[in-house]
Amino acid sequence: MTPAELSLTVLHAVRRAVDDGVLRVEVPSRVKVERARPGGAGEYASNVALTLARPAGRSALEVAGIIGERLRDVPGLDGVEITGPGFLNFTLQSDAGREVVRAVADAGVAYGHGTALAGTEVRFAEVAEERAEIVVETVVRLLRSQGARAAVDGWDESSYAGSGARETSSHPTPRERIHVRPAPCDVDRLGVDAARWGLLRAAPGDRALEGEGLLVQHERNGLFRVRYAYSRVRRLVVNGEQLGVTPVYETPVEAAELIGALGDHPVVLLAAARHRAPDRVARHLEAVADALLAFQHTVLPLGDEKPSAAHRSRLALAEAAGTVLAGGLSVLGISAPDRI
Repeated sequence: MTPAELSLTVLHAVRRAVDDGVLRVEVPSRVKVERARPGGAGEYASNVALTLARPAGRSALEVAGIIGERLRDVPGLDGVEITGPGFLNFTLQSDAGREVVRAVADAGVAYGHGTALAGTEVRFAEVAEERAEIVVETVVRLLRSQGARAAVDGWDESSYAGSGARETSSHPTPRERIHVRPAPCDVDRLGVDAARWGLLRAAPGDRALEGEGLLVQHERNGLFRVRYAYSRVRRLVVNGEQLGVTPVYETPVEAAELIGALGDHPVVLLAAARHRAPDRVARHLEAVADALLAFQHTVLPLGDEKPSAAHRSRLALAEAAGTVLAGGLSVLGISAPDRI
C-alpha cells in the first residue's frame, strides 16, 4: 500500500462511519497522511480524528477509535494504533517495497500522476517575468499530471516545446496568480537545467538559488545529488547485466527510507499541484536521491559474493528509484543524464 492508497483507505473508513450513522460529519474531500515523526508510532500518521472531533461532537479519541475499527484487517495495513490526543498511526505490511516497485514499473515516469484533480479547471493570468513564467508553466504541468485542466492566458501551447502548458482561448474561469519573487533565468551562464533548478528549488515567494554553486559537482548541490543518483542507477543496471543480475522484486528489501520516499512520490506531486509549489517536488527528489545513494552500495554482489534473489530485488528497487527521479525531473522540465 502506498501513502496515496493509505490516504484513500482512511477516507473510505471515514465515509463508512458516516454511512453507518456513527459519525455525523461532512466527509472531507481528502485525508492527509504523512510520515510518522521521530519517536512516533508506526510509519505514517494522520490527524483526521482531531479535525473531525468538533463537528462530530465527540472527542478526538472517540473519533479515532471509530475510524480505527474500520481499518482493522485492511489489506496492506499491518497495524493501526491511536496515540496522543487522537492521532491515527499506521504500519504497512512488509511487502510495501514490492507494491511500490510494481506501481513504478507499471506507470514508468508517469508514476504519481493521477486523477485526483479531475474536473478542476485552473487558468492563470499571463505573466512575463522570467521566474514567474517558469514557475507557472511547471505548476500547470503539475496540475495536468493530476487530471486538472490548466492553462495560461495568451500562451501558445505549440510554441512552448514539451511543456503542455500554453493554450490560447477565452474562458470565464477566474484567473489565478501565483506570488513569485522575481529572478532572472540565467541560461547563458548556468545552462537550462541548473537555471531552472535554481528558480524552482526555492519556494516561489522566496529568493531563488543563484550562482556557480548550481554547477558544482558536490553533495551541497541538490541538483547534482539528484542527477548523480539517477546516473548511479543507470550504471547499476548496466553492471547488473554484466553480472547476470536482472531487476526482479522477489524478496523483501531492508530499505525502509528509500521505499517510503518512493511511496510518498504520488502524495508529493498532488500536494505540489494543490499548493502551486514546485519546490516540494525538488525537495522530495533530494530525499529520494539521498536514500538511494545510501542504499546503492548494497545492490550488487561484492567480491566473491554470488548473485541472489536479494540482489535482484535490490536492483529492482534501485531501478524504481531511478524512474521516480527521472519522472520528477521531467515534471520540473529538467533532464536526467545517464552519466555525469
